Amino acid sequence: MSKITKMFKSSGSKNRKGPSAQEALFKLRETEEMLTKKQEYLEKKIEQELATAKRHGTKNKRAALQALKRKKRLEKQLTQIDGTLSTIEFQREALENSHTNTEVLKNMGYAAKAMKTVHQNMDLDKIDELMQDINEQQDVAQEISDAISRPVGFGDEFDEDELLEELEELEQEELNSHLANVTLPSVPSTKLPSRPASSRKRVEEDDDGMQMLAAWAT
Repeated sequence: MSKITKMFKSSGSKNRKGPSAQEALFKLRETEEMLTKKQEYLEKKIEQELATAKRHGTKNKRAALQALKRKKRLEKQLTQIDGTLSTIEFQREALENSHTNTEVLKNMGYAAKAMKTVHQNMDLDKIDELMQDINEQQDVAQEISDAISRPVGFGDEFDEDELLEELEELEQEELNSHLANVTLPSVPSTKLPSRPASSRKRVEEDDDGMQMLAAWAT
């Protein structure tokens, strides 16, 4: 059995009603405030006793020692108060956390009841049917969107090979038209000048030399 279960069982078995968390926290804060004030008082008393011991010193050892003894007792009380405040602080924090957890659990209980009330009005079979209808409608909407975005009646009735053949014919016609418009230069009517005799003789000598070279090579 967990500690939480034991706590709830023990609290439920008691007939008398204990203090609320707010009341306990209020009491703890009052106690902390009282002990804090006492701390301040003791600190001042310690300073006074220390000043008394310094004032008497060795001149009046008895009074100085008495002052130091009182200072020690006051310091012991101050230490005890520090420990008590630490315990109260721990208890207060635990009580605050417990109160917070109680409020959280209470609100979670309200939320659980609200969810239960909402779910009571829901039929799982109807929810499944609704989700199926939604999926079907989404499929129909997608088909409609695809049908709207698909091109219709543009280019389906034409043969692409025929179009390419017609394009080639148009290009050939364009080329023939371009060639028909080209004008060739006219043949000159003047007679070209004849080669000089010295040039003809040099050409003949070159030809004879080439023949002799060919004959020697064979």
